[in-house]
Amino acid sequence: MNNKIFCTFLKKKAKKQKIQFYPGKIGKLIYKNISQQAWEQWIKKQTILINENKLNMNKKKDREILTKKMYKYLFKNKT
Repeated sequence: MNNKIFCTFLKKKAKKQKIQFYPGKIGKLIYKNISQQAWEQWIKKQTILINENKLNMNKKKDREILTKKMYKYLFKNKT
């Protein structure tokens, strides 16, 4: 079983995630294209964003904001 994918975030082959951590279509996209290492980097960034922006994950609006930031970080943060 191949446990590596080409991670579009890291731009190299890396260990894939064991399970799909995020639900829905975006979750499938993340699972197929984002490595475990990149996902762990996002989790650290997510914690910082939640704290700095005082986001409340019980509020739909705040969850939507975080989802947009996650997508931008993982897929559009190409420098």
